Amino acid sequence: MRTTYMAKPNEVERKWYVVDAEGKTLGRLASEVASILRGKNKPTYTPHIDTGDHVILINAEKIHLTGNKLAGKIYYRHSQHPGGLKSMTAGEMLDKSPVKMLELAIKGMLPKNTLGRKQGMKLHVYTGSEHPHQAQKPEVYELRG
Repeated sequence: MRTTYMAKPNEVERKWYVVDAEGKTLGRLASEVASILRGKNKPTYTPHIDTGDHVILINAEKIHLTGNKLAGKIYYRHSQHPGGLKSMTAGEMLDKSPVKMLELAIKGMLPKNTLGRKQGMKLHVYTGSEHPHQAQKPEVYELRG
């Protein structure tokens, strides 16, 4: 009788992928990158083991938002002091820190536990088309759609 294959942590082979975010829609890009970080694009995917690959995102400042999100979507943060609620629109966030915007979108699609935090550490986001990971010999990953 055959049993279901379960990957073991020492058997996992990790690859490095470069994804160009230029002209891509934020949510569609984030969901596909989150799936690569989790390892769901591999036949050896195991839910309780980190089987995902490293992802290098370049050109973060050239991401595309649909509809009226540049003015209507608001990011909130709180300083944990009374009256410390800060808010920023998506347009301001894209100008000030596009890296943070992409990281929030992608990490929000990962599990909220230690495994999700471990998978989130394999995400590397950069503005511009240069990155310091040439030694890892990353492959270019073409997104679907």
